[in-house]
Amino acid sequence: MSDETKLPSGRLGRLVRLAEIGARTGTSLLLRRDGDDAAKRAAEVLGNLRGVAAKVGQMAGYIDGLVPEEHRDAYQRSMKSLLAAAPRSSPEAIRHLVEEELGAPLDRLFAEWDEKAIASASIGQVHRARTLEGAEVAVKVQHPGVAEAVEADLKNAGLLEGALSMMGTRKVGSAKMLEEVRARFREELDYTIEARRQIEFARVLEGDPKILIPTVDLDRSSRRVLTTQFVRGRTLDEAAALPERDRVELCRTLWRFVYKGTLVGEMFNADPHPGNYFFQDDGRVAFLDFGCVQTIPEKRRGVARKLHRAAIERDEATFAEAAKIMLETRGGDHEKRVLSYIRRAFEPQFSSPFRITRDYVASLVHHMREAGRETLKTGDTSFVPMPEGMLFMNRLQFGFYSVLARFDVEVDYAAEERSFMP
Repeated sequence: MSDETKLPSGRLGRLVRLAEIGARTGTSLLLRRDGDDAAKRAAEVLGNLRGVAAKVGQMAGYIDGLVPEEHRDAYQRSMKSLLAAAPRSSPEAIRHLVEEELGAPLDRLFAEWDEKAIASASIGQVHRARTLEGAEVAVKVQHPGVAEAVEADLKNAGLLEGALSMMGTRKVGSAKMLEEVRARFREELDYTIEARRQIEFARVLEGDPKILIPTVDLDRSSRRVLTTQFVRGRTLDEAAALPERDRVELCRTLWRFVYKGTLVGEMFNADPHPGNYFFQDDGRVAFLDFGCVQTIPEKRRGVARKLHRAAIERDEATFAEAAKIMLETRGGDHEKRVLSYIRRAFEPQFSSPFRITRDYVASLVHHMREAGRETLKTGDTSFVPMPEGMLFMNRLQFGFYSVLARFDVEVDYAAEERSFMP
């Protein structure tokens, strides 16, 4: 890694870099309205820091409604360009880490190894390789020093609270949420957990001809190295330019992946980043990156299915009752606000066929922010903290809907859910 792109892993060094963009938390700048240049600078600093800071920046880069609309395009263009040219760790450092993790020289592990990374993200980078048996594989390797960088970010409560504030949840049960955020991000540093989850998702979705989950090579995987089947395909932007009929089919496949995983597999991938999808020529979608997965608590599994079933059957009364149980509300104005939000979030099922647009996604983010602000402003005594797991469900919903909005097509999502509903 060159001096210019050296990853600051200490807490002080990372706070200094965040201070460069004039924001103690780094994320507060994203909500300011003082010009495109500030948005571009925020993208540059957050992206180059990697770790949690980069994840916050990436989230703002693809979820509609998180950055002020007048600067959204400038920020998203800057973040996209930055990610395309993201700093890579040096070939020597990566080689040393792989050999240390897998316990053998690189030439005894792989017949071919491309030293130039084909992708680099907040936690690791990906190399193309070929096994001794001849299989083409993608090898994800953690950036040296990134674990320390993540820990430094997780100790920076301001950074995490800033991320929560973008969705109106700061100070609304934030202590519990901060611990939940820390737990999920720490899990992302352990690729053995990701490998197990990827295998489990493949099991749940086995048999769907349109879903491709790369197979995991457990013999060449460890805590900091993950080797999987190599897949190619179109990017989201390229797939969004396909004919309408193809885009409808892709949205149907994406919906099955998310909600069959949730309602049948009882887990969901809470990182719906656009770069985690590759769209194949034959209509299949390859799904990557299972580092941030949230399981559905056992006590909410049945009620989650009841909530979805009520929505696709347009049963408003049953939906409201299930939502109260799901969100653990206790009446009052706070309950009215959160029920209003969740009902709006299920509009694709209630009003199916439905066209998910960027404006619709932004309205959800705005709705949640306003609900949080109203609760804080009024000191509502009926307030209850967001239940465990719901924060990441919101991240999934905002992010996933933002992906679907890029296809800009009307889809019968209710019919799709009926096809796999238990």
